[in-house]
Amino acid sequence: MNVLEIIGQLINITLVFSTALIFTALGGLFSERSGVINIGLEGLMVSGAFAAAVVTEYAIRGGLEQSAPWLGLIAAIVYGILFSLLHAVSTITFRADQTVVGVVINILALGLSIYLTKSLFEGSGQTPTLEVVFHKWAIPYLSDIPLLGQAIFTAYPTTYIVIILVVISTYVLFRTPFGLRLRAVGEHPSSADTVGISVAKYRYIGVMLSGALAGLGGATITLTTTSSFAHNTISGQGFIALAALIFGKWNPLGVAGAAIFFGMAQALRNFAQLFDWAQQIPNEFFYMLPYLLTLIVLAGAVGRSSAPAALGEPYDSAKR
Repeated sequence: MNVLEIIGQLINITLVFSTALIFTALGGLFSERSGVINIGLEGLMVSGAFAAAVVTEYAIRGGLEQSAPWLGLIAAIVYGILFSLLHAVSTITFRADQTVVGVVINILALGLSIYLTKSLFEGSGQTPTLEVVFHKWAIPYLSDIPLLGQAIFTAYPTTYIVIILVVISTYVLFRTPFGLRLRAVGEHPSSADTVGISVAKYRYIGVMLSGALAGLGGATITLTTTSSFAHNTISGQGFIALAALIFGKWNPLGVAGAAIFFGMAQALRNFAQLFDWAQQIPNEFFYMLPYLLTLIVLAGAVGRSSAPAALGEPYDSAKR
């Protein structure tokens, strides 16, 4: 294996691990730009991974093999939105503490998903291995380019989708009236309310978008790398996505770059173990690498990232 092949494979594996993080971090971006802290990204990823695995499995059993993974993605979006509504109702309507609600969402999502998995699959702690999942798409002609063809233009469809979503999110947030209003309710909700913008409406939309996108993040893992759902399918990746959101300074392009950085840490964990020299290093070191880098990056980012001014503050229009 020559140097170009090694670099190409490393970049490709990085994109595989980064895709779920970008989806989830973009979800957190819309929620927090509206002023609602979303610690529950981990739970929303779990719910998406669970829904995608279950619906895909039953679609395969029903003879819908060709469309099964896509139905799984749709199910993850719907289930993620439903779960995020628990967060929205609690924090926006009843003005509960946003951090506490997020922690509860994480615990509830995991517990409920494991319970439903055991109920649906005869007591098994995980779903059956999916016979049909997403495979990498090679873009004609572009995939033949040396290095870049293997690294970028041969990827899972979810990777192409998330790249498009990063571009769309950047445009929507900074070039449309919707984006301006969403950012306004996260910065100065009383001022937005004064000019007739419904703070509750836009915060609900932001939180629901976070559920849809984080659900897609969880589904991506199920439908590309693990091919099943279990209690450890989402192992802290929602928190890494939250770190990417902070490190990326609540900007879609910055968030994507930070997620790719953390994705590379996960890729190095898997990629390094292919080499003989890595056999001398305990596996635990490679497994802790992404989380160790997350702590280091967050420690350096504290004080340098400026969150939306009203982030975490419940808004009561009656006290305006």
